[in-house]
Amino acid sequence: MPLNPNAVKRPFSLLLLALLFLAAPAVDHAATTSNIAESELPNGMRIIVKPDPRAPVVVCMVWYRVGSIDEVSGVTGVAHVLEHMMFKGTKAVPAGEFSRVISEAGGRDNAFTTRDYTGYFQTLHKSQLPLALKLEADRMVNLVLSQEEFAKEIRVVMEERRWRTDDRPRALTYEQLLATALKAHPYRNPVIGWMDDLEKMRVEDARAFYQRWYAPNNATLVVVGDVTPDDVFKLAQQSFGSIARKTLPERRITEEPQQLGPQQLTVKAPAELPYVVMAYRAPKLRDPENEWEPYALEMLASVLDGNEAARLNRVLVRTDRTATSADASYDGVGRGPGMFLLSGTPVQGKTARDVEQALRGEVQKLVKDGVTDDELERVKAQVVAAHVYERDSMFSQARQIGALTMADLSYKLIDLFVDKLKAVTGAQVQEVARKYLVDDGVTIAYLDPQPPSGKPAAAPPLGARHVQ
Repeated sequence: MPLNPNAVKRPFSLLLLALLFLAAPAVDHAATTSNIAESELPNGMRIIVKPDPRAPVVVCMVWYRVGSIDEVSGVTGVAHVLEHMMFKGTKAVPAGEFSRVISEAGGRDNAFTTRDYTGYFQTLHKSQLPLALKLEADRMVNLVLSQEEFAKEIRVVMEERRWRTDDRPRALTYEQLLATALKAHPYRNPVIGWMDDLEKMRVEDARAFYQRWYAPNNATLVVVGDVTPDDVFKLAQQSFGSIARKTLPERRITEEPQQLGPQQLTVKAPAELPYVVMAYRAPKLRDPENEWEPYALEMLASVLDGNEAARLNRVLVRTDRTATSADASYDGVGRGPGMFLLSGTPVQGKTARDVEQALRGEVQKLVKDGVTDDELERVKAQVVAAHVYERDSMFSQARQIGALTMADLSYKLIDLFVDKLKAVTGAQVQEVARKYLVDDGVTIAYLDPQPPSGKPAAAPPLGARHVQ
């Protein structure tokens, strides 16, 4: 369960990445990446292909290495707004026609915006891959950004923000947590943008962002399905090869300064129950072959909250009955700073601070007494058993390849990730808990529930797409 209620799914973690690729159809562990082929067009566009012949289906994804991390003050949310506008047409494909054409070809399509990247995808019969590539190439360079369509879509995005965040107290609490925990890095801004920026945004802002970042040398095409790499490379050259590369702007991302002590905040919003979420500064994965701490942090999250028998659920929810839910997660893959998150909702009669103390107590017990062999082996077994749930998903394979590529981590390291996770020791889990789950690096947000506002619950806005 994701700690960020805005998220479409749990943040891409090392364990999830390992699970997704173990879920791939390859029978042999070493074969998980052996059939992936890669090429690069003369204009700088990367092409990554993973054949999967089990069904005559293909997943086509175009990834742009640009997300909310690349926005500047005053135009937060523009990456996501542009994602919406990418469906508003070109001269060849008028507004609304892109999805209709894909649907008539028997496929489905959508898109997602994150802090680090923006992705567009289609799932369809393999014979329709040329159509998908033609449509994607067209809107990479020929997007028509009209004031009329922008005015419509910005209202959809503002309503999406209300539905996803403003009217959801936990999402609002998480948003305020990040804005407090981070002082300088753009991860502090919500992917969907601050409402004031959305209200003031102009079509020229979206156009400038599009012209700046949407280029073949800032894009990666990932194709998974019943295809051969050479055929995909030829199709990609035919569709994208004539698009000129651009000189990309220098990425000047402010590094987050060291946190100098604990921070806390209270969010007052209409809600039924209190809530607490604790964010600890933690390292990201940068050197997969030589680091061990990110893998140990992933295992720590899973020991605390990896299954029904994990510590937080077993103790806080079922035994002590302090919380109705308690969660832990670690996001180890991304371009910005990492965090280890703990959260919980108290039962009636308990407070958010009661849950905070219970969460702290479980961490302290782990630091003092360590992790049992049974706990660790149970978590590691999940890695091996993941194929039961994910083995049929071409989409998961494509998304995993793209997410790693956007984070400057090679998909070729998947087998290493699995081996590294399996090699984590109980002592290492204990050590990262002791080192990183400390007061000087924590920010705590409390949700103080207020009486209902009387407003009816908002419905998902028409045209809303994924924001992760």
